[in-house]
Amino acid sequence: MSSNYIEFYFDCSSPWTYLGFVGINEISLKYNIEIKFVPILVGGVFNSVNDEVYKFRAKPNPLKSNYYNQDLKMWAKARNIQINWPSIFPINSVKAMRGALFFKEQEQISDYALKIFKAYWTDGKDISQDKVISQICEDLNLDSNVFLNFINQETTKNALKKNTQELIDRGGFGSPTYFFNDSMFFGNDRIQLLEEQLKIS
Repeated sequence: MSSNYIEFYFDCSSPWTYLGFVGINEISLKYNIEIKFVPILVGGVFNSVNDEVYKFRAKPNPLKSNYYNQDLKMWAKARNIQINWPSIFPINSVKAMRGALFFKEQEQISDYALKIFKAYWTDGKDISQDKVISQICEDLNLDSNVFLNFINQETTKNALKKNTQELIDRGGFGSPTYFFNDSMFFGNDRIQLLEEQLKIS
C-alpha cells in the first residue's frame, strides 16, 4: 500500500536542505501529498556515521569546492531562491531545530522553517542566538517567552535527539533526507527520483 505522505528529515544549517525544502514543497503541491517534517540535528548524524564531512571541511579539495559553489548557485537559481554564504559557518543550529519542534506542535512548521532558512541563508543572521529565533517567533504571532521556555525543556532536547537517532537507525547520514514508501532519498538532487516513485504509486 502506498504512503500518503513524504517524511522530510531536516536541519536548517545546510544550504542543500534549504533547496530541498523548497523542492519538496513544490512536489507536495503538485501531487497533493502531505509532508511530515522531522527536525534533526545533523551534527549528531555526522558525529555518529558521517565524519568524512569534517575531514572535507578541514582540508577541502579546490576543484570540488569550486564546483560545489557553482552547483549551489545554479540550484538556487533553479529553485528561485537567494543564497548568500553566511559569515558564520558552520552554525550551531540546535536551538533553531528545537524551535522547529515547537512550531510542529503549533502546525506552523513549514512557515517557521522557511523563515529560519531565509534568516540564515539569505540574510546571514546568527540563528544560534535567542534574539534571532525569538523574532521569528514573534513574526509568526506566537509568544517568544513560551517558545524559549519550550526549547530549553529536557523533553524537547530529548525529542530532537530521538529524531536524530531515528534517522541514523533508518540508514540516514545527512540532511535533507526523504522517505517515501520506505525508500530513502538523500539530497536536494534526488527529489526527481522521489517524484518518479510518486508517479507509479
